Amino acid sequence: MTEFWKEHSHQATVEEMMLDSHAQELTQQELPEILSLLPSLSGQRVLELGAGIGRYTSHLLTQASHVTAVDFMESFVEKNRQDNSHHGNASFLQADVTKLDFPKNSFDIIFSNWLLMYLSDEELRSLTERMLGWLRLGGYLFFRESCNHQSGDYKRTFNPTHYRSSAHYSHLVTTTLREESEGAEKQVFGFDIVLNKIVQTYIKMKNNQNQVCWLLEKVGRDTACQEGFRTFQQFLDNQQYTRKGILRYEKMFGAGYVSTGGPSTTKEFVDLLNLKPGMKVLDVGCGIGGGNFYMAKAFGVEVLGLDLSANMVDIAIERAMEEKLPSVHFEVADATKREFPEGSFDVVYSRDTILHIDDKLALLKRFHSWLKPTGQVLITDYCCGEKPWTPQFQEYVKQRGYILYTPPEYGKFLQQAGFSNVRAEDRTAQFTQVIQTELERAAAMKDEFIEEFSEEDYLAIVNGWRDKLKRCDTGDQRWGLFHATRN
Repeated sequence: MTEFWKEHSHQATVEEMMLDSHAQELTQQELPEILSLLPSLSGQRVLELGAGIGRYTSHLLTQASHVTAVDFMESFVEKNRQDNSHHGNASFLQADVTKLDFPKNSFDIIFSNWLLMYLSDEELRSLTERMLGWLRLGGYLFFRESCNHQSGDYKRTFNPTHYRSSAHYSHLVTTTLREESEGAEKQVFGFDIVLNKIVQTYIKMKNNQNQVCWLLEKVGRDTACQEGFRTFQQFLDNQQYTRKGILRYEKMFGAGYVSTGGPSTTKEFVDLLNLKPGMKVLDVGCGIGGGNFYMAKAFGVEVLGLDLSANMVDIAIERAMEEKLPSVHFEVADATKREFPEGSFDVVYSRDTILHIDDKLALLKRFHSWLKPTGQVLITDYCCGEKPWTPQFQEYVKQRGYILYTPPEYGKFLQQAGFSNVRAEDRTAQFTQVIQTELERAAAMKDEFIEEFSEEDYLAIVNGWRDKLKRCDTGDQRWGLFHATRN
C-alpha cells in the first residue's frame, strides 16, 4: 500500500488524490453532494480518516468545533496542514489507521472517503470495532468507497484496492460489534444504517453506479435480536424480503410492485394527489420501484424512493437502469433516522410499510416537517381490529415484527402530528377483494409460477394469501387508507 501511494503522491494534487484526470470537475459536483448527506457538524468533534490533501477537511473545519485529520502519506498531511492549519480548530496526524487508537467517546462524527477499500476484511472489521469505541453513543460514521470495480482513469502498475460490493460493506460494518464493561455491567454496541446510496455525481458525469456512500449511527445492540439477526435490516433481507421472496411477491402483485393491488391500487391512490410536473415525491418503503416509475412517467414528478431492505433497493436500481429515468432515485435508508431539510417534498407516499415502525407518531411528525406547506401525505398500511386478538393473529404479528393499530387510531396519529384534512378509511373490503383477484390470477398462472420458482413457493404464496383472508374474516387484520395535508 505504501508503494502504491508513493507512486501516486509526487505532487500532492487533487488528480493524484482521486486517481482521475477529471478530478477538478468531479470535485465541484461531488463535494456539495457528499456534504449534504452528513448530519449537522455544528459543535461536533470530527475525525477524518484518509483525509489526503484536505479536499473535505477545509469544509468540515468551517462547521465543526474540531477536526482531527489523519492520513498515512506524509506529503498529503503536510499539504493539508499548509492549506488548513490557519483555521485553528484542526489537528493533523500522519498515521496508519490499522494501528491508530483514540480514547473512548472522543468523537461525534467519523468521516472517511476512499479509505476502507484499501483494507482487508480483517483490517476493516478491526477498524470498525475500534471506531465504535472512539464514537460517542448516537455518533455517526460516514464513509464512501469505490465498489465492484475501478472508477478513476489513472493508469496503475499494480492495484491493491479491494473492490467489494455494497452489500459486502454493509454486512462487514453492521455485523461487527464492540463489547464494553462498566463494573459488572456489559454493554454491546454496533452500527445501524441510516442511509446507503449511490453518489449521483458519478452517474451524471461518468455513468458510473459504483461510487457508494453510507451514513451509520452507533447504537446499543440487543444481543437477543429478532429471529437471531443483529439488526432489523438483516431480519428483513434474510427472512421476509430475500431476493427470491421479493420476486415471488412481484409475480403476485404485478411487474414492479410488492404491495397490495399492484398497479391498480397505485393508480387509484396516486390519482388522489393531483400531481404536477416538477413536484418532488418521497416514497417511504418504495419496494422495487413500480410506483415510483409510474409517477415519474405519468406525471413528470421527481421521486426519491427509500427502503430499509437492501434487496428491494438493489432490484429497484436494476429496474431504474432499464427504465432510464433520471428523475427517479433510490437509497437504502431508515426513515426514522434519515434527515431532510424542512419543506423538501410536495408529497410523502408510503404503501404498506409503516407496519414495521414502533413509534408511528414520531415518524409522522418527520413526514410533516419534510413536506412543503399544503404538501400531502398518502399512506396505506396493515392495521388491526379491536383487541383481544386471536392467538393465531398474535403469533403472526410477533413473527413478522409488526406494530399495528386500528384505522381510527392511525388517523389520530396524523392529527397529533399536525396534519389537517385527515382522511382515515378502513379499506379492508377492498383489500379482501384484491386478494381474491390475486388468488384467481395465481391459479391461472400456476404452471408458469411453478416453472419460474417451485411448487413449494407457489403453495407458500397461495396459502399466505388465504391466511390473510382468514385474518380479515375474524376481524383481526384490517387495511387502511390515510390521506392528509400540511397547513
